Amino acid sequence: MNAHPVVALPQQVRVVNIGLPLFEEAIRRQAVPVVGVDWRIPGGGVLEVVAALARLLGTHAGRIDKANAEVVRRLNEGVPLLKGIDRAGAVVPGMGERTVLHCGPAIAWNDMCDPLQRSIKAAVVAEGWARDTAAAARLIVAGEVGLRPANEHSAVLPMATSIGPSAPVYVVENSLGGTVAYSAVNQGSGAVQWFGVDSDAAIERLRFVRDAVGPVLAGALAAKGPVDVLALAGQGVPMGDDVHMRVQATTNLFLRDLLPFLVRSNHDSAPEVATFLSGNHLMFLNVAMAAAKSLVDSATSVEHSSIVTTMSRNGSTYGIRLTGAERPWFITQSPPIQDALYYPGYGPDCSAPDIGDSAVLELIGLGGPAAANSPAVAGFLGGRMSDAIAATRSMQRICAGESTKFRLPILDNVGTPVGVDVRRVVELAITPAVNTGIIHASAGTGQVGAGVAWAPIECFKEALLDLDRRLH
Repeated sequence: MNAHPVVALPQQVRVVNIGLPLFEEAIRRQAVPVVGVDWRIPGGGVLEVVAALARLLGTHAGRIDKANAEVVRRLNEGVPLLKGIDRAGAVVPGMGERTVLHCGPAIAWNDMCDPLQRSIKAAVVAEGWARDTAAAARLIVAGEVGLRPANEHSAVLPMATSIGPSAPVYVVENSLGGTVAYSAVNQGSGAVQWFGVDSDAAIERLRFVRDAVGPVLAGALAAKGPVDVLALAGQGVPMGDDVHMRVQATTNLFLRDLLPFLVRSNHDSAPEVATFLSGNHLMFLNVAMAAAKSLVDSATSVEHSSIVTTMSRNGSTYGIRLTGAERPWFITQSPPIQDALYYPGYGPDCSAPDIGDSAVLELIGLGGPAAANSPAVAGFLGGRMSDAIAATRSMQRICAGESTKFRLPILDNVGTPVGVDVRRVVELAITPAVNTGIIHASAGTGQVGAGVAWAPIECFKEALLDLDRRLH
């Protein structure tokens, strides 16, 4: 009798690789079937973070999930209406007559990146407070101009935008949440202030937007009545817009609705404004941002939620906010734009770090969450629609729900992911993807490309630990 039975080796090997892709790649090169599981140690293996995750996904999960469900409900059911355009100093809460609002978290003048400093100087000159940008810089250094983050005044500003009290702003009301939000009127493409340009032409564009574009649009909106902002965005997404990097379809829908009232304008500059509007494919971006701000602000009264309600950058720092947090911002260094396409002659060595308040769109299901249906966004992620779908799938893993407003035909009409949950971000080490433009870091020449920036995880870890302390 054989005391040692023969063990038959398997004739075929099937492999599931968890974690390190190096093993997966080695097996695949040997023509062996392998399934890769993208797994990382939760919280980077930091004991304090892992312990916080255990509590927030365990003991406190019921309370948090209930709060998150309420936040997702508010994000989905709110109806932001564009009511009109007004002077910033007259309507933006807490904005003084000697104040400039800027994108991103609060930051001292000397710590600002070059494009944001240029933007603020251009705004000061456009306000008439200084003869030129050199004089504007002296006023700012002397403390004669207040600098405040727009986010802390119910406003959001794209890229390196800054606004003074005379700037026209969109007024968007969300009656369900009892919130009102504001954003500047888009300045169009080229060498303009919101791309960090402070030339005479850029300052003249600011005056044109204030003295001509704002009044003409204000008259058209007053004649038409309120515009359901996200109903237009909901139409634009199936047409290839992510309503962040690519806004062409939604802008066309917006201008189509305003056209009967725009042509009746008796403003002296109406023909010039019409030419400007016809060439500005980003016009709707700022409107959508104000709508998104009104939604996330409606969630700030929900206690114990782990959903991010602000995500913003100033070109130097990157900040997020949670409801009920002990600190107003959780801040880390602003990252470079990782997946980028540059204009000829430009590259990573001359690009400014990630900048602007427009990441608020990613919090409500637009931008990165809507990438799957946008061929334009796919072009920045490898060129294939499968790459864009992967970006949306990544956002699904870190979001608490799905949008009822924005549908993705390419994914069987599933709603875009909505409600970025810091617990999932930290547990999975997957951060939000933000679709964005790229501006020159120092030359003041404006936009040099566009791409997708992945948020830095450090600020999410800090927010998670703060939430844990409040519930522990």
